[in-house]
Amino acid sequence: MSDDSSKQQPEDENRLIAERRQKLAELREAGIAYPNGFTPANRCSELRERFGEHTKEALEEGAFEVSLAGRLMARRVMGKASFATLRDGSGDLQLFLQRDGLPEGVYAQFKRWDLGDVVGMSGVMYRTDKGELSVAVSELKLLSKCLRPLPEKFHGLTDQEMRYRQRYVDLIVNEKSRAVFRQRTAIVKYIREFFEAREFLEVETPMMHYIAGGAAAKPFTTHHNALDLDLYLRVAPELYLKRLTVGGFERVFEINRNFRNEGVSTRHNPEFTMLEFYWAYATYHDLMDLTEALLRGLAEHVLGQTSLFYQDQALDFGQPFTRLSVAQAVLDYNSDIQENELRDVAALRRHAERLQIPVEDTWGWGKLQIEIYEKTVEGNLIQPTFITDYPTEVSPLSRCSDSDPELTDRFELIIAGREIANGFSELNDPEDQARRFQQQVANSEAGDEEAMQYDADYVRALEYGMPPAAGEGIGIDRLVMLLTDSASIRDVLLFPYMRPEKIQ
Repeated sequence: MSDDSSKQQPEDENRLIAERRQKLAELREAGIAYPNGFTPANRCSELRERFGEHTKEALEEGAFEVSLAGRLMARRVMGKASFATLRDGSGDLQLFLQRDGLPEGVYAQFKRWDLGDVVGMSGVMYRTDKGELSVAVSELKLLSKCLRPLPEKFHGLTDQEMRYRQRYVDLIVNEKSRAVFRQRTAIVKYIREFFEAREFLEVETPMMHYIAGGAAAKPFTTHHNALDLDLYLRVAPELYLKRLTVGGFERVFEINRNFRNEGVSTRHNPEFTMLEFYWAYATYHDLMDLTEALLRGLAEHVLGQTSLFYQDQALDFGQPFTRLSVAQAVLDYNSDIQENELRDVAALRRHAERLQIPVEDTWGWGKLQIEIYEKTVEGNLIQPTFITDYPTEVSPLSRCSDSDPELTDRFELIIAGREIANGFSELNDPEDQARRFQQQVANSEAGDEEAMQYDADYVRALEYGMPPAAGEGIGIDRLVMLLTDSASIRDVLLFPYMRPEKIQ
C-alpha cells in the first residue's frame, strides 16, 4: 500500500501544522472535536490471529462484526473506495472503506483526515481480491486530531537525538523500538517469576535516604521542607534489604530505581533500574550458580536460544561461565606485570603511570590493581566471565575471604566488556563493618566524592545478628541492551535524560 502523503521538507512543517489546526477549528465549530466514549471490542493482532486463515468466502459468509481504534498510518484514497492502515498497540490491520458503505458524509470527512489521526471504527472482516485481510468499515469516527505530521513513512524517525527526545513519535513509527520495550517488559517479568519460584519475597524500600550508602557513587541531594531535612536519592537499596534479612526475611529481592550523579554515556544514565536480591545462608558461589541459571533461562525465554549476537559479537550463554580472579586476570592481560608485583604499591604505581592511569596518593595496592584491571582487562572480556576475589580496599560491604583477609568473597559478571552484575558474600560482622565505614568517612574527608557515609543504624542492625548471606545487583538496563542488541542505554530507556530543548 502506498502512502498518500508527499515527502515534506522541514520548512513545510509549519504550513502543515497550520492546515491541520484549521481542520481542528472546523471540528470544534461543528462540536465534534475530541469525542469520548468509544470503546473498541477488538485489537489488530487478535483479529489477525483469529481470522488469518479464513478464506474470502468464509469471511463473507460469517459476517464477523468487529470494532477497532487506533492511528491512521497510511491510506490510498480513490473516488468511491479507499484503503487505509490502522495501527493500535498490538499491530496493524488494513481498512476497506466505500462511500456507499458509510453513513452519509462520513466518507467525505475521511478524505480530509490526516495520517496520524486517531479513529474508531466498526465493520465486518473482509479479504480483498488480492488476499489481504481487512475490515470492511461501516462506521467511522475521528477521535483525536494529529496536529503535527508524522515522519515520512519509509524512513521513519531516524535522527537519534529526536528519537530519544520524542519517544512518543519514535514508538508511533518505529516497530523496532516498540519491540525493544516489549522485550524489556518480558525480561523483567521473567526475572520476577524466576525469583518468586525460588521463594524470594519481592519488597519495596525507600528511595529517599538520610544517608547515602549501599554503593560507591556520588548521590543526588534533595530537601524535605516540612522536616527541614536534607535527603539523598538512593544510589542502591542494599543496606535496607540487608536490614530485612536481620528481620527474618531470608530471601528478598527488589527491582528498583537508583540515582547516581555521574556522567552520561552509552552505558550510564543518571536514573537506572537494578535488580538486587539477598539470600540468607548462601555464599557468593551460590550467587554465581544462580546468576548463570537466570541468564541462561532468560535468553532461552526471550530469544528462544542461548546463543546471541551483540553488536556483531557472538555470545554463548549455554556454556559454563568463566571464573577468573582479579589478580589472575591482570596477569593474563598484562605481560609486563609480574605476580610478585600484584601487591607492591610502588610497582603498581609505575605500571599505572605507564598505562596513563591517574592515581591518588591515598590508594593502596587493591585500588591500584583494580584501576589496572579496568583499564586493561574488562573491555576484553566478551564471553560471560565472573571476575572474583576483589581487594578488600575497594569492597567496603563484602565479607573478607577466610583464606586471605585482604581479599573479599566478591565477583562481578562481565559480558561484552561491561559489568552486568556485582555480588558478594555479605559482611555481617558489625565491628568490621564499623571499621570499614570509618575508612570510607576518611576517604570522603580526603576528597573522595563517591565514598560512603557512616550508617550507625545499619551497624546497630548488624549488632542484632545478621545470618550469613550473599547478595547481588544486576543492571536491568545493560541486560536489556544485551538481549535486544542495543548499542546505547538510551535505546532501552523510554525517556532517557537529555538537556532541555526549546519547543516551538
